[in-house]
Amino acid sequence: MSLSPAAGPVPAATGSGGTAGPPRDRRGAGYSPGRLAWLRLRADRTALASGAALVLFVLVALAAPLVELTYGIGPRDQFQDRLDGFGLPLGRAGGVSGEHFFGLEPRLGRDIFIRLVYGLRTSLFVALAAAVLTSVIGVVLGTLAGYLGGWLDAVVTWITDLTLALPFLVVALVLPPVLTLRFYGQRDTVPAAFGVGVLIVIFAVFGWTGTARLIRGQVIALREREFVAAARASGAGPWHMLFRELLPNLRAPILVSFSLTVPQFVTGEAALSFIGVGLTEETPSFGRMIYQSLEYLQTDPAFVLFPGVVIFALVLAVNLFGDALRDALDPKSAG
Repeated sequence: MSLSPAAGPVPAATGSGGTAGPPRDRRGAGYSPGRLAWLRLRADRTALASGAALVLFVLVALAAPLVELTYGIGPRDQFQDRLDGFGLPLGRAGGVSGEHFFGLEPRLGRDIFIRLVYGLRTSLFVALAAAVLTSVIGVVLGTLAGYLGGWLDAVVTWITDLTLALPFLVVALVLPPVLTLRFYGQRDTVPAAFGVGVLIVIFAVFGWTGTARLIRGQVIALREREFVAAARASGAGPWHMLFRELLPNLRAPILVSFSLTVPQFVTGEAALSFIGVGLTEETPSFGRMIYQSLEYLQTDPAFVLFPGVVIFALVLAVNLFGDALRDALDPKSAG
């Protein structure tokens, strides 16, 4: 939808970072909503900085095997000869050196840097996969419930309320051991992929409700608009109404919901790994590293510092970019 012509100069919009937004062109023809959102995002210094940090994190996670090959150390390699008689790393700051960038883990002597690289990969994979699943489930159920209404809306609302009533932590504590015993037994080796998959399922089961409620409300508002009534009067079928009329107008809330869900799953994965849910000991994870470091807070504080700083920077970057994306898609939400 284009903006109306302006007789005189128009003040520039302001993004979430306080910088001037995109100007209109001199002929008075406005940009499309997508183009306006992109220009607002590009003019926001906070969005650029957090977006660059996110790209760096994603590239490091994707290139973890290449980083391992270049670094020359794997996440399971142990360097017992670099530990003293108490199992603490030799040298300063937990054994930081040119060979071990972030030092070594006490007791096992594993390299912290390469385990953080693979921990970043684990965290982002779990968070992004769970966010995609929750978005798909929430968008499908919310769109159908909002557009069709009636008994389907009542059923979806009832399922949503039931899911919200379930205690997340209790289910997260009980479900992984039950599934592990069901598929592998007590003596079998549980693959790392199984624990990761269980975490994704747990997040998807509990995470779709917010997106479904948001999309349902948006669809209820959109189905009364003139363009929907015109399409319905012209004989458009349900699939045309859903995929050509409604979903294109739901891109902004879907993107915002997705961007705000990812950091919740990053911290959720770290929290569950901290209490030993889902992931095995061999799977690199921020939560497991922080849990193991508690024993060495006084003797080796660098062990807790490095994973803590990395997960803080990751969550902060995702949150800041999500806020900037929300402000770019809906300038009225800024301020």
